[in-house]
Amino acid sequence: MTDKIFVPTNPIMPVESTKIKQTQPKSKQPSGPSFKDVLANEIGGKDLKFSAHAQARLEARNIKLTESQLNRVHSGVDKAASKGARESLVLVDNVALVVSIKNRTVITAVDEKNIKENVFTNIDSAVIM
Repeated sequence: MTDKIFVPTNPIMPVESTKIKQTQPKSKQPSGPSFKDVLANEIGGKDLKFSAHAQARLEARNIKLTESQLNRVHSGVDKAASKGARESLVLVDNVALVVSIKNRTVITAVDEKNIKENVFTNIDSAVIM
């Protein structure tokens, strides 16, 4: 056995550092609505929707809501939402609307003739405008 250390005659050179080329992601235009718009719609959009059932009731009972009445319904829905309501009865000029506050959707509509002796179920609040 030998106690000698072998040293190569050619020095070992450090490996060259290779830079990884980082590419910038190409900016592309969004194809749909922005996140901000979707979020605003989900948590408090101003649009009030009418379910197919509500639209059928409005037509069958010949209920025509004016712009002023719709504005008052919007205001009533906003008030109910601020109090934490989920399903609310909104009364506007002898027209009763059951509204899903979370979805901002009118579920059904009842006119003055049919409102008497009617029972409204599955609501947790009432707003009289």
